[in-house]
Amino acid sequence: MTCTDATVLAGRRILVVEDEYFIAQDLQMLLQEIGAEPVGPVPTLQQALDLAGRTPALDGAILDVNLGGEMVWPLVDLLRERGIRIVLATGYSDLVIPSPYADLPRCEKPTKSRDLLRHLGS
Repeated sequence: MTCTDATVLAGRRILVVEDEYFIAQDLQMLLQEIGAEPVGPVPTLQQALDLAGRTPALDGAILDVNLGGEMVWPLVDLLRERGIRIVLATGYSDLVIPSPYADLPRCEKPTKSRDLLRHLGS
């Protein structure tokens, strides 16, 4: 993705849910660099649910699938109900993702920034 393509996300609020500190910080910095507003990052499912619940205007979300042993599916359901674009950032293969979530874009860890941006900006 070129810088011009990344401007599609400028000004958009993107929820970042990731339990690995350095990956979370990288995602936050990436979003800031392209002019998006990161919401979070948060490392737990409960913190993510709380943050999503009190942040009405979200334009997208980057979600780690496994947050310290808790799966992110309740958050995915909440965000889907609100029509928020979701990208899964995970080391899990497509075969491990439950069928109700198989249609979600997935970027394997370590994620490539251009892949995340492409999925969020499309």
